[in-house]
Amino acid sequence: MATSLIPPRALSLPGPPPRLPERVERAVREQQDAGEALIGWIQLAVVLTFAALYAISPKTFAADAPFQPVPWAIGIYFLFTVARLALAYRIRLPAWLLTLSILIDMALLFGLIWSFHLQYGQPPSFYLKVPTLLYVFIFIALRALRFEAKYVIFAGIAAALGWLAMVLYVVFVDPDNSMVTRNYVQYLTSNSILLGAEFDKIISMLVVTAILALAITRARALLTRAVAEGAAARDLSRFFSPEIAQRITGAETEIAAGQGELRDTAILMLDIRGFTRYAASIPPAEVIGMLAEYQARMVPIIRAHGGSVDKFLGDGIMATFGAAQPSQRYAADAISALLACLAEAKDWATERERAGLAPLPVNGAVATGRIVFGAVGDSARLEYTVIGDAVNLAAKLEKHNKRAGSRGLATAEAVALAEAQGWRPIWEARPLPGSRLTDLERPVDLVAVA
Repeated sequence: MATSLIPPRALSLPGPPPRLPERVERAVREQQDAGEALIGWIQLAVVLTFAALYAISPKTFAADAPFQPVPWAIGIYFLFTVARLALAYRIRLPAWLLTLSILIDMALLFGLIWSFHLQYGQPPSFYLKVPTLLYVFIFIALRALRFEAKYVIFAGIAAALGWLAMVLYVVFVDPDNSMVTRNYVQYLTSNSILLGAEFDKIISMLVVTAILALAITRARALLTRAVAEGAAARDLSRFFSPEIAQRITGAETEIAAGQGELRDTAILMLDIRGFTRYAASIPPAEVIGMLAEYQARMVPIIRAHGGSVDKFLGDGIMATFGAAQPSQRYAADAISALLACLAEAKDWATERERAGLAPLPVNGAVATGRIVFGAVGDSARLEYTVIGDAVNLAAKLEKHNKRAGSRGLATAEAVALAEAQGWRPIWEARPLPGSRLTDLERPVDLVAVA
């Protein structure tokens, strides 16, 4: 048996990724949409924290102060955040709305900071020292959850320009009464402003923005690569058994030709009797449809019993038990799967007869033995291969069903091993006399299990 294998490095997408398939881009957009919803929830948590802190903190301004902007700012921001969060779950937010959201975040934050000097009856320079400015870094960092650097950059630039405007307002609002000082102690102990300190804040915003943008650019490349590899792994599992796909995508080192392992394994072969003659009498589309129906019935049963479907051979199915993943019940599982498949095939034949179609009997066989399981090929194309007498014997046993008048055969060795592993026949198996099958060098005792 040979299973085609794509080398792991073919999935690593080195260098700048090419244009991705639409399904991969769609998966990336879904991650971004999830990020937008998360941004909304964090913004809601921030505004609720604002509200809670404002409610419980002692007020240092007069209770009858004519201007109290904080409740208004918190209320407006709460309504905006809830609306944005609701939209994030209903639609994919357009770029203009995301940009507007950033501007509103910054405008409300800086507007709230600007209002402090009015609320507390202080000169404008008073608001430059409020710690509320630190929230600007939260608003910048939030944009990183979208994995798009442009929104982080826009938020950082908006924050830097906003704070620059706040500083210029203080400097020029009253040219005759400049609050600018070069004395650091005076700056800390009065409402004076130190331009160097304000520029440090602006530079910090821009540097944090640049670092985040760089990190997001790299993270975006990793996200795209991870989504592409995840999609490739899911596609891989459609062409190979899940066990083989897992070995390929989960390999710690690059899989190379010549790597093999000895395994005690059971091989199951299924085949539709008289398929070639029947297929020649119906249109090709019906042939493919019939095969798809047959495989859709057999494959889930094989997998449910711990088997790995390694190959579709036209109307034949080859499965291994204990090869891709070692098992202590490989023989018991293989014979149980054979009986379950044959029972399902009998039901399928009955359904076809009721529908006025020709019933298609299915034969099966199980053989056990030690095989070599590994990869062969070259660096451009690899195949996982099962090599051993059990593979050839199972194929010959399946063909021997017609001569033996049975639907399911197994070697007496496989049946004995299955019983030792806990399998119990649901009906009496029929031993066949020891016989020398074609091309076999030793007699093999057979058991008709169905």
